[in-house]
Amino acid sequence: MIKRFIGIAAIAVLMVSCNEQKTAYVDTTKLIKEYKEMEDVQATFTSKTDSLRKQLDSVGRAFQQEVQEYQQGMKSMSESERQQKEQELMRKQQMIQQSQQMQSNRLREESNAVMDSMVNKVKGYVKEYGEKNGYTYIFGSNESGNIMYGKEDLDITDEILEKLNKDYGGGAAEDTSATE
Repeated sequence: MIKRFIGIAAIAVLMVSCNEQKTAYVDTTKLIKEYKEMEDVQATFTSKTDSLRKQLDSVGRAFQQEVQEYQQGMKSMSESERQQKEQELMRKQQMIQQSQQMQSNRLREESNAVMDSMVNKVKGYVKEYGEKNGYTYIFGSNESGNIMYGKEDLDITDEILEKLNKDYGGGAAEDTSATE
């Protein structure tokens, strides 16, 4: 009876040890913030946004100048001339607003597409990393608390980040402290 119990216990221990799952987690917020390619993409869109804002401001100032000129000269215009000029200004204003909206939407759509692509790239890399390194699960942790606690030795964020940045190679390679 005792031999049988020891045998069953030994089999159970073997099954548990063979069935052990390798898990880790990645701090997704840190990963996104410190991934060099993501930094470069964000800088590009910040530049594009600033350029668009300057362009729109210039168009807006030119329109305001035209409105001021109309207001200064409207007393010398006939009623029909004023109505015609006001309609022209209203059409111009609508066209400017539509153009601004279209350009803003286009930039936002482009940004969203690039960000989605970046997120998919990072997810794919983490998946590939997990498969290559024998992980059963790699969880994502962020401010909303997907992982409330994890042992620090299970956090592979820096390792993933280092390899992503090394593979990207764009921009200035600043982090030379970590080695493979």
